[in-house]
Amino acid sequence: MDAKMLKKVYDKVETYRDEMIALQTQLTAIPALAPVNAGEGESKKAAFFKGWLEKEKIFDRIDQYDSPDPAVPSGVRPNLVAVMKGKSSARRVWAMGHLDIVPPGDLNKWTSDPYKVKIEGGKIYGRGVEDNQHGIVTPLFAAKALKALGIVPTYDVGLILVADEETGSKHGIQFLLEKHGNIFQKSDFIVVPDAGAPDGTMIEVAEKSIFWLKIETKGKQCHASTPEQGINAHRAAAHLITKIDKLYKLFPQKNKVFDPPISTFEPTKKEANVPNINTIPGDDVIYIDMRILPEIKVDHVYDAIKGMIKEIEEKFGVKITTDAAQREDAAPATPPDAPVVLALSAAIKAVYRVKAKPKGIGGGTVAAFFRRHGFGAVVWSKIDEVAHQPNEYTIIENMVGDAKVFANLFLQE
Repeated sequence: MDAKMLKKVYDKVETYRDEMIALQTQLTAIPALAPVNAGEGESKKAAFFKGWLEKEKIFDRIDQYDSPDPAVPSGVRPNLVAVMKGKSSARRVWAMGHLDIVPPGDLNKWTSDPYKVKIEGGKIYGRGVEDNQHGIVTPLFAAKALKALGIVPTYDVGLILVADEETGSKHGIQFLLEKHGNIFQKSDFIVVPDAGAPDGTMIEVAEKSIFWLKIETKGKQCHASTPEQGINAHRAAAHLITKIDKLYKLFPQKNKVFDPPISTFEPTKKEANVPNINTIPGDDVIYIDMRILPEIKVDHVYDAIKGMIKEIEEKFGVKITTDAAQREDAAPATPPDAPVVLALSAAIKAVYRVKAKPKGIGGGTVAAFFRRHGFGAVVWSKIDEVAHQPNEYTIIENMVGDAKVFANLFLQE
C-alpha cells in the first residue's frame, strides 16, 4: 500500500469532521422506530439517506430491497445496498449498518432532546448516534475520501443499510440473505461496525448460544398460617434455582476467545406471584439467562435442567413446565486467522497503533446471520458501548479514526 497515497486519504478524512457531524444531526432528527415500538419503520430515514447518497455520487450503484410489512404506514421495511466499483470484483469489502433505533426511554434521564444532536466535550449526543449511525458514517466517509481523491479501491466496496436490526432482523439482514443472497460471495470481507471497545482492540468473531428459559412452577395456594394445606410453589422454585447453579460444574469448559471464558447460567427475572405476605403462592415463574459456549450443545444443557426439574417435582409435589423465551444456537465462529480478521487488524494497528484481538461475546449480533450462511463476518468499532442508554453519545475523534481504518481496509491488496 502506497504510504503517500494513504496519508492523502487520511488527511482528506480529517476534513470531513463537520460533514460527519452534520449527517449525524440529520439522521438523528429522523427517528426510525419499529412498529412494536410505536414507530413507522425506516422508510423516511431510508428515503433521506438514498437521496443523500445519490446527491453525493460516492457509489456507482444504489439498490433498495423492500421487505413487505403491513404493520408500517409505507407497507415496507427498506434495505439499501450501495456499491463502489474497485479494481477487482473478485471480492467485495462490505460494511453493514442499521437504520433503525430503539426508543429513548425515560426522557427525564436525558440532559437534552434525544432527537436533536448536542455537541459537548468532543462528543455527539443523541439517540442513535452510536447505535448505529457511528457505524454508518465511518465507512461512508472513508468511501467518500477515496471518491474525492479519484482513488479506486482494490476491490469493490459495499455499504449495507438494513432495517429491523433492533427487533430481530426479519425484515433486514435475514430478508437480504434469504431473498437476495446472491449479493454476497464467500470471498467477501464483511465488517459490522455495531459493537466494540473503547480502545478499539476487540474484533468480535464468535458468539455464545443464547438460551433464555421461562420456568413455571405450579403448587397449591393456601394461607401462610396453614402451610400443610398447600404446596409452596415459591419454595420449590427457589430450590430449583440453587440446583441450576450446578450447571457451572456440569459444563466447566473454557474458551479463551470469550470474556468471560465460560458459559454462564444466571437466574434473572421473577414474575410476581401473590400480592400479600400471608399467602403461600400456588404459582411461581422465574427466568434463567444462559450464555453457552459454542462447543456445548444447548440441548445437553436443557436435558440437565430437565433432570433437575424432575427431582424438584418429586421432592415438593409440584408441576413444573418450561418455555424457551429465546433460543439462538451459536453460529459457526469466524476463524481468528480469517483474512478479514487479519486485514482489519492491520488497519487498526496502522491507525490507532494498538494490537486488536479476535474475541467472542455473550450477546448476539447480526454477524451471526452471515455466519450461519457461511460468510465470515466480524464486528468492530472504536466506541464506548453506550447504546440504548440515556444520553447516548459517540466520540467525534473516534468517528474520524474509524473512517481512516475503513479507508485503510478498502485499499489493502
